[in-house]
Amino acid sequence: MNASTAIAMIYAGSPAAGVATSGCSARPKSEGGDMAWSTRQLAELAGTTVKAVRYYHRIGLLELPDRALNGYKQYRTAHLARLLRIKRLTELGFSLGQIKAMEDSDAESAEAIDVLDAELAATIERLQRIRSELAVIREHRVPPELPASFGAVVAGLPENDRAMLTVFAGTLGQDELDDLRRLMEDPIDSAVDEQFDHLPADADDATIEVLAGRLAESIRQSHARFPWMANPGSAGTRGTALTEAAVGPAIVERLNSAQLKTLVRAHALVEENS
Repeated sequence: MNASTAIAMIYAGSPAAGVATSGCSARPKSEGGDMAWSTRQLAELAGTTVKAVRYYHRIGLLELPDRALNGYKQYRTAHLARLLRIKRLTELGFSLGQIKAMEDSDAESAEAIDVLDAELAATIERLQRIRSELAVIREHRVPPELPASFGAVVAGLPENDRAMLTVFAGTLGQDELDDLRRLMEDPIDSAVDEQFDHLPADADDATIEVLAGRLAESIRQSHARFPWMANPGSAGTRGTALTEAAVGPAIVERLNSAQLKTLVRAHALVEENS
């Protein structure tokens, strides 16, 4: 059984059959005696709007119908089928540009389907990743602006540390962020970290020099463990210059004057021994 026969058999048993065969106002006759719809009726039948129909005309996606002597458009089955096709394809996710291109050939249609399928696969993967991150954020009460993987280390961090982490999260790649999290979870020398974190702004030069020496050793071991940390700008997702422009000020604003002196001196010691 072909499609037209099957449709005829279904249609014959429906109340709509009487409507079509009786020539009622649901589909008024045109001046030539055949059946036609107005723009409003076509839109209602397709489940869309008059505005959408007019827009499809304007971009060449739906052909304009003939007009009656009174100037009204007279849409026929071909227009309804075309409008329903447009609606179906847009519901599947095709853009109007893709739908227009698909008219050219079967190859264009197949390519458009492949492109859309790939886009949907990427979207699904992204949404699944977001759901996984939201689950961790909810469980560990991680600030949503931070990567979910920082859930175990973010608790208790002061606001300025969280702000700096947010900057890192916006500039470094995921692998580098994972390394940063590992370093926070398992520091090279927690005693040095503690001393540096609580170093007062008025610390004397002798204190800074001693701490810089200890910090330099931690930095060397960190670079050995995570080589990209020796040149963090190169690990930026938006290029070295932008990464350094974002990360540098974040670090400067986070540290007091004595901490900055200690950090500069420690890096100098690392360079001297490299």
